[in-house]
Formats: sequence, C-alpha cells, structure tokens
Amino acid sequence: MGSVRVKKRLFLAAWLACAAAAVLLLAWRVCSPAPGCRAEDLASIPDDALMAAAVQNTRQGEPAQDNPAAPSGQAPRRVFLTFDDGPSKTTETVLDILKEEGVPATFFVIAAENNEQYLPLLARTAAEGHQIALHSCTHEYRDIYRNSAAYWADIKALKARIAPYLPGDVEELCWLRFPGGSTNTVSHKYGGRSIMKSLKAQAEEKGYHYIDWNVCAEDAVGGHPSASEIYRNVVGDVGDKTTCVVLMHDTRATKTTAEALPDIIHWFKEHGFEFCTVSALSDEKSP
Repeated sequence: MGSVRVKKRLFLAAWLACAAAAVLLLAWRVCSPAPGCRAEDLASIPDDALMAAAVQNTRQGEPAQDNPAAPSGQAPRRVFLTFDDGPSKTTETVLDILKEEGVPATFFVIAAENNEQYLPLLARTAAEGHQIALHSCTHEYRDIYRNSAAYWADIKALKARIAPYLPGDVEELCWLRFPGGSTNTVSHKYGGRSIMKSLKAQAEEKGYHYIDWNVCAEDAVGGHPSASEIYRNVVGDVGDKTTCVVLMHDTRATKTTAEALPDIIHWFKEHGFEFCTVSALSDEKSP
C-alpha cells in the first residue's frame, strides 16, 4: 500500500513539473521578441505608416518606364539601404563597397565613447554622397527614454559631436531613427507606456521625420550570424514590396554585414530596384 502511495506522489510531482515547464515555455514564446531580434535592438512591430505613404506616392508619381526593370504599369522599385550604430572600423569597408557598386545609403549615426575615434569617417561618408541621419548620442535606453527632455538632450549632444565632421549646418539634419524603432516597448520600462507616442508627436512638431524599416538583416543579434544568413534574411524579407527600407548595422561587431553587402546590392540591382537615400521620402511624408 505504501509503495502505491509513493508511486502516486512521484507521478503527481512529475506531472506538476511538466505542467510548470509548459507554462514557462508558453510565457517565453509570448513575451520574447521575434526570432533573431532582441527587443533592445528592434521594435516588435515597426511603424509602416511612412512606408505605406511612400508606396502610395510612388504609384501616383512618374510612370514605370523611368525604372527599366519595373514591369510596365507597376510601381518603380526602390530600396533604401540604412546602417545604424556607426561609424566604426566596419564603416570603412561598407563605404568602400558602396563606392565600388555606385549606390548611396543612409547612416543613422551615434557618438558614444566606443566609436568616438571613428567620427572623422562622417566627413568621407557625406563627401561620397551618402546621407547622415540621427540615431542617438549614447544609445543608452535607460538614459534617453527616461523622459522626453532626456531624449532631446541626447539628440542635441549627438549634433554637437558630429558637427565638426559635416559640411553645412548640422541643424538641417531632419531625419532620425529612434533606438529600437518607433514602436519599441523597451522604452516603457524607463519612460512609461506613452513615451514613444509623445516622442513621435514632438518629432513632428520639431520638423523631424522618423523612419523605421520593413526589411531586416537581423545582424545585431546574438550568435554573430554569417554573411550568408544575413543575405538570406534580407532577400527573404523583401517579398512583393516595391519600397524597401533595409535595416543593417555598421558596428565593429557586424563585420559579416559588410561581407554580405555586395551580394545584397547585386540582388536588388538584378531585381530592378533603384537605390535611394531616405531624404527622397521627405516630400512623401504623410502630415
């Protein structure tokens, strides 16, 4: 009789352990970010409002024959290569590739202590026809997302640090990308659930344009994805999009992004995409 009770207790304990494990697994799946993306790096659901406006304006714009590779009657295809979190040593390689391929890109830059020595590369970046845009000075979520004042102080500091390396007035830089994207939820831990809504409204009031992405290289994740993985991530995200804003990174840790870049560029060329900087969207931004 005693052995039967022991067996029942062991069975009940095993069942409870399995149930607890199942609950934990379900919670992890619900709460964790999308595969390959850290919440600290990517918004869970990027804001595609600008993309929709851009596509709509493209369809109402010039005829398709302006893009020889676009089938007659269809919207011209455009790709916006964007790089976050540089400059770094990797930026030099990225610039070399862009120059060789003859295509422009947009760089959403930072000016933290770990990349200060590479800020002079901004002069070359601008001189070679690429767009410099604003990302963050420190990229420290707990600091920049404490409140609205902290965020705009960070942007002001970023402008001050990059100004010596750029031609013209740094105050004319009007494009920015929020660290984590405009719909990130990481910021809620520091500035509350309405922090991003407030910042987006203030950005519009101050004359800024903010932009997320709709194609992701997933290159700023753990595990250091290979060049072939990054290439597959990008081309696999394109689908039937005619306007692609590609999120990549030019940090010291994303050397394989530079390795994948020539093949990524060749794929977009072969599929009839025109390469643009995000400034081309300025006149298409929805009010």
